[in-house]
Amino acid sequence: MPSRKHTRSGKRTKIIIGGVAAIAIAGGSYGIVSANSSSGSSDASSSGSTASSGFAGHFGSGSANARSGPEPGGTTGTVSSTSASGFTVTTAGSVQVTIKETSSTTYDNGSSPAAASAVTTGKPVLVLGTTDNKTITATQVILQPPASNSSTASDVIPYQKGTSGSTKKVGQIPSDYTPGHGTIISGTDADQATEAALAAYPGGIVDRVVQLSNGDYEVHYIGVNWPHHIYVNQDFKVIGAND
Repeated sequence: MPSRKHTRSGKRTKIIIGGVAAIAIAGGSYGIVSANSSSGSSDASSSGSTASSGFAGHFGSGSANARSGPEPGGTTGTVSSTSASGFTVTTAGSVQVTIKETSSTTYDNGSSPAAASAVTTGKPVLVLGTTDNKTITATQVILQPPASNSSTASDVIPYQKGTSGSTKKVGQIPSDYTPGHGTIISGTDADQATEAALAAYPGGIVDRVVQLSNGDYEVHYIGVNWPHHIYVNQDFKVIGAND
């Protein structure tokens, strides 16, 4: 359990989230693609997927990239409560996510190192870590993250039990994407793809990142009714999304 007074971070992960809206922060720019056009390149809807614990989400079953346990991911939202062992984040889609802190969790305020005590109720945060349904064991907590792109954020359909999502596709779906194929990844690439996806489509939880054969990424999203798949290219720009 970390001390909320002494834990500090290393240098924050830097990303470029591509497109039409850019936000300058600490000498760097963050852009988010506006993915509004339909794509007929691939039907990437999930097959053989099931929900877990009654919570919205496509947890792959029996496929090559199915989760065998918690995987790298993250979420973004507002701190709604704190405790000695962690805190709770409420996403833009009103999902309550439990964040567990450890002695190795790092903290940043924008692009500057911060203390664990900087995490207080009402602060906007981006959390990267290991996702287990609605619980994330945090490796990095970023306060005051770049704002999301309103043009794509408005497309998110929040989770509501008993309500279906959408079959729409926006932007570019990688032509080589096939449900169940690809390799689950971790490390810096997974974090950058997660950050890009969360900035474009806030409101849910990333529970895994899959690298496709062409080098692009499929970011798997739960806690919303749409989208469940967000596509990020090798430059960590969001290029498309679908169910």
